[in-house]
Amino acid sequence: MTTLPVLQPATSDPCCGPAGETVLGDGAARQKAAVFKALADPNRLRLLSIIKNSSAGETCVCDLIEPLDLGQPTVSHHLKILVDAGLLHREKRGTWAYFSLVPGALDDVAGILARL
Repeated sequence: MTTLPVLQPATSDPCCGPAGETVLGDGAARQKAAVFKALADPNRLRLLSIIKNSSAGETCVCDLIEPLDLGQPTVSHHLKILVDAGLLHREKRGTWAYFSLVPGALDDVAGILARL
């Protein structure tokens, strides 16, 4: 049986120093993770795309059901997650709810990674 040689460290300094200060606190990390979790679903990405590309700048929930081929409760669930993540704004008008992008929300998402 062959034994492998034991490698010695290149320096005599301790292995690792302190990692440094935490820049992103626990609460902020959880909030940012909720945004990415909201974006991690293909149906929610499609909803954002439809709403963002709407000529009126907003879309009625009734117009979001057919393109996704999902039931109204499922579409509403996805929209709620996007609203809770701060990506969409919801406005109730009579029986229907209209959704629009929160101004600057997508730029903020892009900035989250840049500021890590």
